[in-house]
Amino acid sequence: MTVTDATGQVINVYNGGDKVFNLHRECPISGMFCGMGSIGERSISSLSKELRWELMNGGHPINPKDYTIEQIADRAYEFFNLKYVTPFQDPSHNLEFFVGGYGDPGTHAEIWKMTITSGVLNKPSLLRGEGNHGVDWAGQTSPIMRLLIGIDDRFVQVLTDAGVDQAGARAAFDLARPGLETPMAFPVMPTSDAIRLARFLVDVTKGYFSFAPGADIVGGETDIATITKWEGFRWVKRKHYYPRDLNGGDHGHVC
Repeated sequence: MTVTDATGQVINVYNGGDKVFNLHRECPISGMFCGMGSIGERSISSLSKELRWELMNGGHPINPKDYTIEQIADRAYEFFNLKYVTPFQDPSHNLEFFVGGYGDPGTHAEIWKMTITSGVLNKPSLLRGEGNHGVDWAGQTSPIMRLLIGIDDRFVQVLTDAGVDQAGARAAFDLARPGLETPMAFPVMPTSDAIRLARFLVDVTKGYFSFAPGADIVGGETDIATITKWEGFRWVKRKHYYPRDLNGGDHGHVC
């Protein structure tokens, strides 16, 4: 998690932040975020765990046998609208919050994305659904974009700085991308290979920023989880700040 001041200057980088969460103990639902790491004095991690409590035990908990991922995303929007918009809305704030998993009795997974853009909380929109598979990324995107699609968003800025109009620069980007893109995710790939791909892409991003000029803003241990229709939410790799052998039976850390 990167901490900046009002000017955007990096003050500190924390590598122990939690960004992946199981949003309901009994359901194959996950939350994940990037961008701002806190709202006021509450971390997004803490708020996400509170959201989970609301979904399981709050005034209007979901029915584990009758829900949709869209409903979960809408609940997340209502939760952050209450926690953010009135007390903390700020034009410098940006957040991407993903809700994904399987509804019941849905057959196909869905991913919904809610954003705070320049201080404005936007309602969730469907990112992935039936028949729409692929790799999604957010946050510090340049390394993955260069690897997977051969070009990143700075290409447009380079062309406009050189005198190309915005529409022409964007058209050039759209023309170059299909010829440079390397597809790596397929709907029938085994879960173990999807895990390998996710780990690889994170490692590429961490390695890139460890050598690039500026603050090392992507690092630390990587939390990895899978969500499948039949096995539900399962941790593959997760960090703990206390020894598990001293806390037998505890499963609350990191969600």
